[in-house]
Formats: sequence, C-alpha cells, structure tokens
Amino acid sequence: MKIHILFAFVACAVFCLVAINEVHAVGRGEILVTDYPSIQAAVDANPGRMIHVPAGEYRIEKSIDIRTSDTGLYGYGTIIQTNPDAPIIRIRNTEETRLEDLTLTRSEGARKTHRDGVLVFQGQRFQLMNLHIIDNHSDNAAIRIHQGHDGRVEGCEIINYKRIGVEDRTANPLYGFAFRSIIGDGIVVNPGTQIRIAHNIIIEKRIDSGEEAKEQFKLGQLTEGRAPTQRGKLAPPGDYVPNWHQGSAITVGSPDQTSHVLITDNLIENAGQGVDIQADHVTFSNNIIHTAVVGIKCMHGSRNVVIANNNVSYMDLWGLVMLPGTAARRAENGRPPNVTRGNVIANNIFSDFGFGRDYHVWKSSDMRSVLYFEASPEGAPPLSDVIIQGNLVYDPSRDGSVADGNPAGDGPRYLYAVTIDPQLDLKSFQFSGNIFHPGTRGVSNVDWKAR
Repeated sequence: MKIHILFAFVACAVFCLVAINEVHAVGRGEILVTDYPSIQAAVDANPGRMIHVPAGEYRIEKSIDIRTSDTGLYGYGTIIQTNPDAPIIRIRNTEETRLEDLTLTRSEGARKTHRDGVLVFQGQRFQLMNLHIIDNHSDNAAIRIHQGHDGRVEGCEIINYKRIGVEDRTANPLYGFAFRSIIGDGIVVNPGTQIRIAHNIIIEKRIDSGEEAKEQFKLGQLTEGRAPTQRGKLAPPGDYVPNWHQGSAITVGSPDQTSHVLITDNLIENAGQGVDIQADHVTFSNNIIHTAVVGIKCMHGSRNVVIANNNVSYMDLWGLVMLPGTAARRAENGRPPNVTRGNVIANNIFSDFGFGRDYHVWKSSDMRSVLYFEASPEGAPPLSDVIIQGNLVYDPSRDGSVADGNPAGDGPRYLYAVTIDPQLDLKSFQFSGNIFHPGTRGVSNVDWKAR
C-alpha cells in the first residue's frame, strides 16, 4: 500500500513539473515559423522577437530580411534559397540580432551565385552562432559583415563556398586587368570593430586546384572585366598570372576602419589564403590552416597584430607573408598613418611546406619561403618593429616521411625558411627562440644575426 502511495506521489510530482514547464513555455510565447505562410511573414509579424525554425526544409525565393533590432531565427531547420540572385539572409541596421543552429543552403541549379550567404549590414552586437552554410558557391562570401560592431561569428560550419569565376582588377589603375580564377571567401569583415571569429570550420571540398582544374577552366588566363583592360604597372607582361587561386577562408579588411578583431580556434582547409589580415589590433591565435597557397597574410597597413600558436601545414608559396601593401601611407592631409608595424609572430608551427594542392603552380618560383617579409611600395612607410619568437619551421624530409603519397625525402620544397627584403632595416626585426630548418638555399636570404 505504501509503495502504491509513493508511486502515485512521484507520478503526481512529475505531472506537475511537466505542466509547469508547459505553462512556462506558453508564457514565453515561443513563435514558430510553421504558424505563418513563410519565414519572412513570421519575421515581419514579430519584430523584436526570436523565432523558432523547427527541423525540416523551408524553400525561399527571396532573401529573408531582418530589419528590426532584437529579432532573430533559431532552430534546426534547413533554409534552401532557390534564387541564385539573392542572399539567403540579410540583416540590416539592427542591434542584438541572432541567428543560431540553422542550416543555410541553395537548391540544385541555384548554387552558383554572386551573392553572399549571410549579409550583416550595419549590425551592432549581432550573433551568428552554430550556423551550417553549405554549397553557397559564390565569388562573394558565405558570411559577410559590413560595418559591423561588437559582434560574434562562432561555431559555424562553412562547406563548399568557392566557385570558378573572374578576379576583376580593371577598376584599379595599378592593375587594370582581370583573370579567370578560383574565387570566394568564407568569412569577411569589411569593415568592423570588436568582432570575435571563433571555433568555425571552413572547408572547400568540391573544387580542387590541381593541374587538371587549371587546364579545364583556363585558370590564370587574362579575360575581360567590368571595365576595359588598361594594364597598370602591376599587370603581368603576358596573358597569364599564377595567383589564380584567390579568396580567403577569413578576411578582415578596410585597414583604415577595421580594428580589434579576435580570430581564434578556427579550422581551415583548402583555401587560396587561410587568413587575410588588413586591420589593426588583430589577434590571430590557435588556428589550424591545412592546405593553401598562403597560410597567413598581413598587409595594407596592419598595426599591432598578434599571430600566435597557429598550426600551418601544406602551404605552397608562403606560410606567412607580411608587407605594407599598396594601401600603406604616411600621415597626410589630416589623415592618420596606415602602417604595417609593431607586430608579433610567436609560437607558430609551419610544416610540410610544398606538399599542398598548388605546388605545381609555384615550384619554379623564386619567392617560395615559409616566412616572407616584403618591402614597401615606393613612397610608403616600410614594414618595421616585428618580433619573431618561438616559431618552428619543420622540414619533413629530415624524417624521410611521406606527405599525401609524395616522398618527402628529396629535400625541402622551400628556398628559405625566412626571406627578408634587403631594403628593410634588419634592426627593426627581433628574432629569438626559433627553430628554422633550412630550405634549399639556407635558413635565410639575409643574416639577421650580424645586423
């Protein structure tokens, strides 16, 4: 009898707890997109609310536009964009917008696009969390932050974000040409401040940059751009450029406006450039970059940048390149200077250089170097004040190891572990505690120890 009474008491308690939870759920007023004709209708009817997108497929023909603050979407639903001429989601002029857990993709036949997957325009305190952006084959970005501030892009998975397209430089008088390329970016901040990019996976599985693709798509061949071709001083002498594997897994640009960006714990594979830093006060740490033409690029006036504790493998041109770039300038006409100075490169591992997908393009290049420091364009402030500490450049040929089926015992595939442009002031570079396995021409093209 006592057991039955105890059982009844427990059952009653459980029932009450469930009922209370249901009341609380109703009290919270969870909004379901399935109660509306479309996701956009749900967004329009509920400004300032979070809207649940349950598991299932939701086809759209226009971008989902979020234009009111505190509005967002969350859930395990899959949103399928059927229109190649529209982004999947646009967030414009809002605060506290959140997207979480959604899968965003494009339908068969609409995957090749010129549009971003997610565009945040003038967003404040936004959160893009645990998104899965699949098959947005774009010459723009899977996620683009334009004029974003105090935002987070965390835990997202970006798979197959590139396409075959045209890198168009006809509008820039220094270049004045366009060429066929692999193109497309994973995450772009341009411009933005106080942004955290963390724990994301950015992988291109569909497009390969091997010799077969080069021939099939005529990659690197000059072609017509939006403006007529008028070759500038940085144009190639012939009708081919080798740097046809374009795009970056992560880009932070607009060096005059972008600052205070944290990029950490991301996993990147098969990129043109792993990361392209064109900003001040950036910390790039604890990331893994596997297979790219260039692992880490820091240029166009990037000041007070920390590059630390990254694992960079299978690069084919540079593991890390740092240079002022054409946007660097001295203070002029009331504008502050834009310089690449005061940076730290510490505790990074660079390994298996030359065993990536693009080695066939760069194996004859005289620029192949794991760490590469370049001088300024004419008249620009030079690169200076760089600490290089505790880094390892590791040559697998020392072990007679095999990388992707290629014997690594035939010597290193880089010329130098470190290349420093002779025009630079060696006194402004501080080396300590590094291990640099020599390339085919030695450890470095200059003797920084004798400076």
